[in-house]
Amino acid sequence: MKPFKEFTIPFVGLKLGKHHFDYQIDKAFFELFEYDDFNDVNVEAKLVFDKKSTFLELYFDISGIVNVDCDLTNEPYDQGVEGDFKLVVKFGDEYNDEFEDILIVPHGEYEINVAQYIYELIILSVPAKRVHPGVEDGTLDSDMLKKLEELSPKGSTEKDETSEETDPRWNILKKLLTDK
Repeated sequence: MKPFKEFTIPFVGLKLGKHHFDYQIDKAFFELFEYDDFNDVNVEAKLVFDKKSTFLELYFDISGIVNVDCDLTNEPYDQGVEGDFKLVVKFGDEYNDEFEDILIVPHGEYEINVAQYIYELIILSVPAKRVHPGVEDGTLDSDMLKKLEELSPKGSTEKDETSEETDPRWNILKKLLTDK
């Protein structure tokens, strides 16, 4: 049995018009891609498959939650993901996926697998920098945050004042700025 069989759409047997497909994406889906950055996944992917006489239009829409580790504290948290994507499938002499939103498949093709597009849409919907909401609003109590505060450099204003007192060369340079 193929691992992505449920994501394969045999479009030859479909009538012209719109067809709706719903997929529930979980962690097992990402394990098939050998992607392990997510602790848990609960995403709903909706696909509107619009079959035209000479081409196909696919409208992907995802929404849900992925559980990821914070980049600062390594604490797990639920990150909301939302996204949409439009793909146009045309028929040509040979397979070509060079373009981001246009896929060209050979004329004899009778099915299309959408798993890769759902996978990429979810991955790209997660922010590049993952910060726990508790870090942003100050409510997270973590040993890692305490250690970061302990190791962070002390206030820069104190450092500037002491450097002005110890090094008179800065005063001469500042005087150049005021003598315009």
